[in-house]
Amino acid sequence: MELFLQQVFNGIMFGSTYAIVALGLTLVMGILNIPNFAHGHLYMLGGYITFFFIGTLGLGFWPSLVLTLIVLGLLGVLMERIVYRPLTDQPHINAFIAAIGALIFLESLALVVWGPQGLRIPNPYPQNFELLGITIGLQRLLVIIGAITLIFGLHVFMKHTILGTTIEAVAQNREGAMLNGINVNRVSAVTFAISSATAAVAASFLSPIFMLSPSMGAILGMKAFIIVILGGMGSIPGAILGGYILGVIEALGGGYISAAYKDVFAFGALIIILTVKPTGIFGKKEA
Repeated sequence: MELFLQQVFNGIMFGSTYAIVALGLTLVMGILNIPNFAHGHLYMLGGYITFFFIGTLGLGFWPSLVLTLIVLGLLGVLMERIVYRPLTDQPHINAFIAAIGALIFLESLALVVWGPQGLRIPNPYPQNFELLGITIGLQRLLVIIGAITLIFGLHVFMKHTILGTTIEAVAQNREGAMLNGINVNRVSAVTFAISSATAAVAASFLSPIFMLSPSMGAILGMKAFIIVILGGMGSIPGAILGGYILGVIEALGGGYISAAYKDVFAFGALIIILTVKPTGIFGKKEA
């Protein structure tokens, strides 16, 4: 029983990270209708930027998190303006190629600046405590609390602010929003900033737990797409629920079967759920 509870806790921690990253990806896909393949690499870059603020400049964890959020938000705006906006009316294949080019650029940038060796951020909260027979790391608990806080804050922003409802309007009908006087380009830039900032938050919380590497964004980006498909394309609740489902499945599979195959469980879950419900958990059939 203790093993089960320990793995469930670990799964919720991983799921919190997946949910945040997939949430940002869902926002961008809803606005531009193109998958940002570089989203996982923005997460990777967020980890390295946090390392720079903490390890190089000697700042504390929380100031570094806030600064990383700002830097990644500005980078998201720049990426939307330079990479994606010129391709708005172009065939989707052009945007796909541009996204792949962006992820290669970000990974190469990390390799040039920080090198291929793994780096680790000092854990600001290394304390552990026991609860119900399981060991809970304080930093891992902060990942869960931070994810829940971010999800709740983003929900309030989307549902109870003018800018949030404007983003939803553009996601539902881009042309209709333009006809009603909404500056779609500005909304796209803000959405990219929010999306990149969510990746920065996930990276800052998780970086003190795991080693940083230039290639770590690839597998997380792939899992984020799996989560978006599992939850239903464009569904924010689906991205959140899909993230936690995937995290728990990986943790239980790794604990009871083998940690070496934990990434295989993600694709297994995708196949099973899409076999039962091809549109995803919250996906709807098109008329």
